[in-house]
Amino acid sequence: PKRKAAPKVAAKAGSSGRLQDAAVLWFRKGLRLDDNPALVAAAKSGVRHLCPIFVIDPHFGPKHVGVNRYRFLLESLSDLDAQLRKRLGSRLLVLRGKPETVLGDILRSGKPLLGAPPRLLMWERDTEPYAQARDAAVAKLAEKAGVEVQTFVGHTLYDPDDALKVNKGKAPSTMPGMVTLAKALGEPPQPLAVPSKVPPLPAGVKPFPVPTLKEMGYRDVGGKIGTHAFPGGETAGLARMAARLKDTEYIRTFEKPKTRSTAFDPPSTTVLSPYLKFGCVSARRFFHGLKKSIGGKKHTQPPGSLEGQLYFREMAYLQGLTVPNFDRAKGNPACRPVPWDKSAAKLKAWEEGKTGFPFIDAAMRQLKQVGWLHHLARHAVACFLTRGDLWQSWEDGRDVFDRLLLDADWAINNMNWLALSGVAPWSPPFFRVYHPVPKMDSALNVQDPEGEYIRQYVPELRDMPAKYIYAPWTAPLDVQKEAKCIVGKDYPKPIVEHERVSKANIARFKKSPRAPPAPAAGAKRLAPAGDQPASGKRPRR
Repeated sequence: PKRKAAPKVAAKAGSSGRLQDAAVLWFRKGLRLDDNPALVAAAKSGVRHLCPIFVIDPHFGPKHVGVNRYRFLLESLSDLDAQLRKRLGSRLLVLRGKPETVLGDILRSGKPLLGAPPRLLMWERDTEPYAQARDAAVAKLAEKAGVEVQTFVGHTLYDPDDALKVNKGKAPSTMPGMVTLAKALGEPPQPLAVPSKVPPLPAGVKPFPVPTLKEMGYRDVGGKIGTHAFPGGETAGLARMAARLKDTEYIRTFEKPKTRSTAFDPPSTTVLSPYLKFGCVSARRFFHGLKKSIGGKKHTQPPGSLEGQLYFREMAYLQGLTVPNFDRAKGNPACRPVPWDKSAAKLKAWEEGKTGFPFIDAAMRQLKQVGWLHHLARHAVACFLTRGDLWQSWEDGRDVFDRLLLDADWAINNMNWLALSGVAPWSPPFFRVYHPVPKMDSALNVQDPEGEYIRQYVPELRDMPAKYIYAPWTAPLDVQKEAKCIVGKDYPKPIVEHERVSKANIARFKKSPRAPPAPAAGAKRLAPAGDQPASGKRPRR
């Protein structure tokens, strides 16, 4: 499908009586130079000056975004600024404030960048509800000012509007359905090269530098595990992608469900998810890189393959774009109305990694410290919080993930939590529950009999013998004393008795009101996405 601009608004005199021969390129996601349709169009626009901007929205502050992801964002902005300077002789202008207000000022008067409103405003489209409302408001301001708006598809493999049109307005909810749609759409467009030059900044424009974490109200918790395990930015993202694509055996044999959930140094998956979330790397660049790396040889297939992960990502965006109230239980036709409990104490213990189940706690502490989890660890903790053990709402868990994950993505996060809580038509069977004391050969692919993952993230158990490390309450008291970890004192007792509560929860779930119709008979259920691009096996995160 062709990249297409939004309907253009005819330029006319703004409130200042004239427009400056300049364009404003508004970066939001798509924090890269490579395969950036808006940047390419700006380079060809014929304007005299170009102002690349990013607006730091106070909505995405400490209340909603954890320090790890905010650091990743600031590093990505710094890298984008450095690349603009190095390759195009420009720079990134980082403004602060509500985007409607900041862009409103630029569209009315040009300030603080220009002497008059720009002739052109350009951005990459976003499918999230918050972004769509924001963009509609800015587009109205531009129309009022007589400023032309152009928007571009760059965050997904396909134009979501084109995909929905071909699929008769419906989003696929099974992998076979998504694969069929992809075949109907054809291969995604080839990625675009970085322009050789762009119009210069206006003379005398102020620096508007990238702020620090402290300036944005964050305390930099330096020195923690993994503080800079995944540096933000296009440079780091392209290097990570290139390293993986170079390993053709890894690419051809990759099967997401078979990757190890406890592998943390290095992880067993690509960890490209944060870079795709922020658009530091292009999904299309990765897609075509996979094809080149495979080179026509035998390879794994969706859903478990890396191509399948990209299709899951695509499917999540289409689901999020078409399902009403996708991010909540109320009014969501894809959500079974389960009467969850509400316990602040249980939610807190889960979030802080103090449930008394070491595998669950290690995963939640890794999430807080590093900002990333293997998809099967996400499966385990999500199941534990909801239908498996604690019987708490998926919306509460989703909010914690949304705040702490580097790769928190509105569509994928919601699709995953709907799936693993058991409430969606594409969920795994609700009675298939993960055990929080996993066996080494379980579907969670722990494969860590010595408990190195536990010792890394739950230091209270560092000296616990391997025999007891996944269930320390079973260790004799003298063993606990020798390990300097008394259960109930140095480390919590289990918050629930899993065998009892899981059985009770299955019965409760069975009695809850039914969800909307399940997928057609014979169709494979939608396996939830985990490590963005997404997961390939159930149960989920």
